[in-house]
Amino acid sequence: MEYPPHTRYYLGFNLVAGVGAVRLARLLEQCGSVEAAWHASPTAMAKAGLDAKTNAALVQAQRNLDLDAKLEQFSKAGIELITLEDATYPRLLAQIPNPPPLFYLRGTLSPVDEWAVAVVGTRSPTSYGKEATRQIVRGLARQGVTIVSGLAMGIDSVAHEAALEAEGRTIAVLGSGVDVIYPERNEQLATEIIENGALISEYAPETRPNTFNFPPRNRIISGLSLATLVIEGGIKSGALITSNFAADHGRDVFAVPGSIFSKISEGPNNLIRNGAGLVTRAEDILQALNMLTVSTQQEVSLAMPDDPTEAKLLTYLSREPQHADLICRASGLATSLVLSTLGMLELKGYIRQVGNMEYVRSR
Repeated sequence: MEYPPHTRYYLGFNLVAGVGAVRLARLLEQCGSVEAAWHASPTAMAKAGLDAKTNAALVQAQRNLDLDAKLEQFSKAGIELITLEDATYPRLLAQIPNPPPLFYLRGTLSPVDEWAVAVVGTRSPTSYGKEATRQIVRGLARQGVTIVSGLAMGIDSVAHEAALEAEGRTIAVLGSGVDVIYPERNEQLATEIIENGALISEYAPETRPNTFNFPPRNRIISGLSLATLVIEGGIKSGALITSNFAADHGRDVFAVPGSIFSKISEGPNNLIRNGAGLVTRAEDILQALNMLTVSTQQEVSLAMPDDPTEAKLLTYLSREPQHADLICRASGLATSLVLSTLGMLELKGYIRQVGNMEYVRSR
């Protein structure tokens, strides 16, 4: 697999302990590019705020890591690398604070995955929670919505399974390497997800699951999604962490109500009390997110125009208003071409103008 030059340097930083998204952003600001940052001197590293331990680890990695060999190793294992600088990097994920500079992928990402909803909940669901998950997820998947979750036991697994049963797409975000399936009993489910979506992780292959990996993982689950749905979970559960990330990202939060006598329902009931959308069926989410115009996965694919310029401009538009000037700068296209193409997209019903030269996607 051929990668642009910047990929190897993002990989290098990913393999150095202590260099996360925040520290790498500081180093990039200090050095100007990821290549320059990789070859930075210890003095430049210190100016970027790297402590002595991380500084030493990075210097050692610069000397010892064979990045090309690593790229070849991962490619042979069917693992793809995607960086923030790549056109294939998910637009929704790029919008969150501190998005992963690089993540690993098994499977495929698709433009239709922008129509995504995260479904999370307890690892020990009740029969009610499982059935609620199945019914709601099937309804969403049949409407072309990609289901994002964490491959954990309980609600996560039920959500992935229900999406697959509905012949929909689903994405699992892992707290381990994409080649280390956890829990092991979900090996077959992971294989099916790869065939109908993707496994994603910001952790390098061969990374074992670790308690500290899962909260950061949850920000990616919510970051990939237009909204997060919580189905059963305690007040301090991981599902609530994901919903908090979603709220911080400015994304919608939904919850399925449960019994007032059940500890396992305290999380979603409390979310509803504090303003989360109450959900009893898939249509509640579809209506709130203005997704009812999409009826099947095939129609989502057809929602992408055939004209390459129209398709390109559409990737810069979302439910948030974007000014035509920003679209011109982001796309690098001539202003006249952008304006005429936006007009054509509006006539075709792909977008609508909501203000003075500001546009949003309408499907």
